[in-house]
Amino acid sequence: MSEHIWVKKYPKGIPAEISDDRPANLVKLFGESFKKYGSREAFENMGKVITYHDVDRMSDFFAAYLQNKLGMKKGDRIAIQMPNCLQYPIVLMGALKAGCIVVNTNPLYTHREMEHQYHDADVKAVVIVANFAHSLEEALRTVKVEHVIITELGDMLGGFKGTLVNFVVKYIKKMVPSFNIPQAISFKSVMKEGARMKYTKVDIDGEDTAFLQYTGGTTGVSKGATLTHNNVVAHTLITKEWFKPLLNDKEPDIMITAIPLYHIFALNVNGSLMMYTGSKNVLITNPRDMPGFIKELKKHPFTLFTGVNTLFNGLLNQPNVKEVDWSHLKGAIGGGMAVQDFVAKKWQEITNSPLVEGYGLSETSPVVSCNPLDGTHKMGTIGLPLPSTELAIFDDDGNQLSQGEVGEICVNGPQVMTGYWNQDNSGVFFPGNWFRTGDIGLMDEEGFFKIVDRKKDMINVSGFNVYPNEVENVIVDHPKVLEVAVIGVADPRSTECVKAFIVKSDPSLTEEELDKFCHEELTGYKRPKHFEFVDELPKSNVGKILRRKLKEMEEEKG
Repeated sequence: MSEHIWVKKYPKGIPAEISDDRPANLVKLFGESFKKYGSREAFENMGKVITYHDVDRMSDFFAAYLQNKLGMKKGDRIAIQMPNCLQYPIVLMGALKAGCIVVNTNPLYTHREMEHQYHDADVKAVVIVANFAHSLEEALRTVKVEHVIITELGDMLGGFKGTLVNFVVKYIKKMVPSFNIPQAISFKSVMKEGARMKYTKVDIDGEDTAFLQYTGGTTGVSKGATLTHNNVVAHTLITKEWFKPLLNDKEPDIMITAIPLYHIFALNVNGSLMMYTGSKNVLITNPRDMPGFIKELKKHPFTLFTGVNTLFNGLLNQPNVKEVDWSHLKGAIGGGMAVQDFVAKKWQEITNSPLVEGYGLSETSPVVSCNPLDGTHKMGTIGLPLPSTELAIFDDDGNQLSQGEVGEICVNGPQVMTGYWNQDNSGVFFPGNWFRTGDIGLMDEEGFFKIVDRKKDMINVSGFNVYPNEVENVIVDHPKVLEVAVIGVADPRSTECVKAFIVKSDPSLTEEELDKFCHEELTGYKRPKHFEFVDELPKSNVGKILRRKLKEMEEEKG
């Protein structure tokens, strides 16, 4: 791949391709870490720390229970439905050790969303936190799941603290609605019984499926991206090379993990990569509680940070954000949605460290490109294709376009999924295994890629293409704007017109002010014709703004 122009912009020491000498599967990959970093701290949550040895030992218990008590076999699907807590890595690793396919599931899903995912994946077992078991009870009326394991948030905290947390969550904060699932087993009993059982190693091939990673369902129902052990092992080695400028071989890095582990970004960057490099993850259970999040940040000399644009923006707008000790932070990576230039600049000012943008999808394990982490990043781009990874721009007919031309970003690399589970995959790939991302972008003269927008979000104003990202980037620069989302709405004169939804940072902001601002910064057809002030924007659980929800709201208005 050395012939590609982007390789010339790689930081020193990063190869164009990763070695073909790779661990055969994820269990062996993590086994290397358990052996090498056994005594190191691996995860911390609510003040409780577990080591790499703890993760290895306790995941054996969980795997043994799946095998001996539940009769789970290689290839059986198990859903994990929890926020960030210490149980997650234990269950995840135990399921992989048992040869199961992990179906990561958003715990905030409604029963209808659960029904679709469980049915589509033919899930045999579910591990869920008690706070959301009432929705599972509803789903079980129409979907058969053989085994249900229920945990409470304090189950891994031990002793009095664990009991107290569970009591407060259930009875004081009333965060556990009543449910009735007679066949449910408690996580504590699973671990207690599993400790007395024998775990039997499973023969896992690299082409075996490791994860069914369901997409967000932005168009129609969600689909399961089939990620093999080879996909995720390759992704881990690729990102390890890219992170070289930030990683410390002598002392373990400390990663702030606020993105939920069921999300592909956290799963395979904060999870797989950090574990493979012997780093520590500080798990944040509820990052939406910004005061609590800030309080937690003050406790740790963290060196790495991942998040999405709205999370970074939310932190930066907290009055006490400067009380956090940012002196150890070497860098932050933004993914999941575009990092706005305004947010990146403000982050640099406050933390004195860069916030660089990367790019990936559930279908690609996820990262395929990222800005250099040695200070040579290019703001406003998604960076360079990573080692062993190719990006190219295609037109709708599958023709590869030249540098500077706008078209669909397509990806080819060892981290790209084999296809969608139980789906017709025609049209998903262009010939040559080029995965079609659905994102519109271009490559500049140095090999940096830039996303213009999502293909489906593009607005057609009298035949002119308007990209919401561009308009949003302008509006968010207004000092009285906190957040903005832009969509296209029907217009009798111009097919569609631009509508902006605004969350104010200053209550004095008026529509007239914004209109004048946009007139100065945007050409005519790109200017919003309509403004609507809202208290908040609809977001996914990782903080990604959901334009489709705004479109649905508009359609309901008629």
